[in-house]
Amino acid sequence: MTQNPADTAPRSTDETEIVLPAELCGAARLGLQIFGFVCLAIGIAGVILPGLPGTVFLIVALWAFSRSSHRLHLWLYSHPRFGAGLRAWHRHRVIPTKAKIAAVAAMSLAAAMLIAAFPSNAWIPGTSIAVMVAVAAWIVTRPGRIADPS
Repeated sequence: MTQNPADTAPRSTDETEIVLPAELCGAARLGLQIFGFVCLAIGIAGVILPGLPGTVFLIVALWAFSRSSHRLHLWLYSHPRFGAGLRAWHRHRVIPTKAKIAAVAAMSLAAAMLIAAFPSNAWIPGTSIAVMVAVAAWIVTRPGRIADPS
């Protein structure tokens, strides 16, 4: 299966140039598209449901679409509801302060639930909490807003 040269060309949206990798072909492309749609569905659910980290899944969906469908990638990147956060992450590696608070609060709640659910088995909550602490530390150390250019 050959690719259209226009499918591998850099795509532009807003004022930033986006260079997308070449799309995969065949089963790999289909697999990544399915994976992208699953992540997109979870990401949308995360916007609605408290405690579900929607932004992470939207970022993963954006990556999957960048390798499987440039049209879907640009649709999500330019989306009126989700695009601004994805563009902020892509351009500046910014995680908004509200999102940081929500993520750390959700992980804290999940840790408390794990401790309550497994009172006699410490390795399950211990391992999960260790991962959550590492992820929370990484999230908290990302910038919360775009730095002033001056």
